[in-house]
Amino acid sequence: MTVATDALVSLDAIRAAAQRIANIAVKTPLVRAYFPDVEGNVWLKAESLQPIGSFKLRGASNKILQLTPEEISRGVITYSSGNHAQGVAYAAREVGAKAVIVMPSNTPAIKRAATLAYGAEVVDVGVASSERLAKAEELVRQHGYIVVPPYDDEQIITGQATCGLEIIEQLPDVDLVLAPVSGGGLLSGVATAVKRLRPHVKVFGIEPELAGDTAESFRAGSIITWAAELTSRTIADGLRTQSVGERNFAHIQAFVDGIITVTEAEIRAAMRAIVNSARIVPEPSGAVSTAALLFHAAQLPPYKNAVAVVSGGNVDPELLACVLTETGM
Repeated sequence: MTVATDALVSLDAIRAAAQRIANIAVKTPLVRAYFPDVEGNVWLKAESLQPIGSFKLRGASNKILQLTPEEISRGVITYSSGNHAQGVAYAAREVGAKAVIVMPSNTPAIKRAATLAYGAEVVDVGVASSERLAKAEELVRQHGYIVVPPYDDEQIITGQATCGLEIIEQLPDVDLVLAPVSGGGLLSGVATAVKRLRPHVKVFGIEPELAGDTAESFRAGSIITWAAELTSRTIADGLRTQSVGERNFAHIQAFVDGIITVTEAEIRAAMRAIVNSARIVPEPSGAVSTAALLFHAAQLPPYKNAVAVVSGGNVDPELLACVLTETGM
C-alpha cells in the first residue's frame, strides 16, 4: 500500500453516511448463489434492488443530503451514462432540488427514460466522458448549479462505501470481495470500508477488457486514460468511463489487491448464470464481478466466502432477452 490511509475516507465518515442515507437508499441483501465448478461459497450483493436499480443512489444521496438550503435552491447537475443520473435525479427530488443531467447519446433508452421519470432535465452530448464533463462545466458557469460528480468526490466515495459496510455486517467471515470498476467510486468505497473493518479480506476490482483502463493504471501505478472509441465498445455501458478518478485511484492503490478484466462473452455468460442461480436481474456492468468468479479463478486467491457486487440491474429488456436465449460458454 503506497498511499497514506489516514488521508482517505474514514470509517466514522462511512458510518455517518450510512445513517444519513438510510431513508433513501436501502440495505440490499446478500443472495446465495450456486455455480457449478465454482469452489467456495458465493453471495451476490444485490444493488440492483435499490430504488433506482443501482448502487449509485448511495453516493448521490450522501452528497445531496449535505447541501445547504441555498445550494439546493440553485439546483444540481451531473454527467452520467445512466445510473448515476438516476441516483442524482431521485435524491434531488427527495430534497426538492432541480436536477440537470448531461448524458451521452449512446445511453440505453431504459436509463434515459427513468431519469426523465424522476423529474430531471436531460441534456444530450457525444459519447466521450470528456464531452459530458465539458458541457456540465459550461452549464454550471451559466446557471450556478451544484455539481454532483459521478465518482471523483469524497462524499460520493463515502456514500458508495456504505455498500462495503453492509457486506461486513451481513457476512462477517467474508474473505473475498469483488466489485465492478470504471470511474472507481464503487470499488474505492467498498474496498475502503471492507479493509478498514477486515484488513485481511482480499478485494478485487473487475472491468471489461474492452474498457480496461483501470487495470492498466493499477499495473502502471498512475492513471492512464483510454479513448472513448475504445471504452464504448463494451456491452457494459456503466463501465465506459475513460479513466479512473484521482481520489478513487488513491483509495484503490491503498485498499485494493488487484484488478481483473473479463471478456464480453464472459459478461454475457455471467448474466445468464446470475439469473438462473439467484433470480436476480443484472445489467452487463453488474455482472462483471461474477464473471471473474466464474472464469478467472486462477487469478483470484483461495476463499471460503466470496461476495460479488451486482452493481445494477437497469438492463434493456431486449438485450436481456437476447443474452438469456444465447448458447455458449
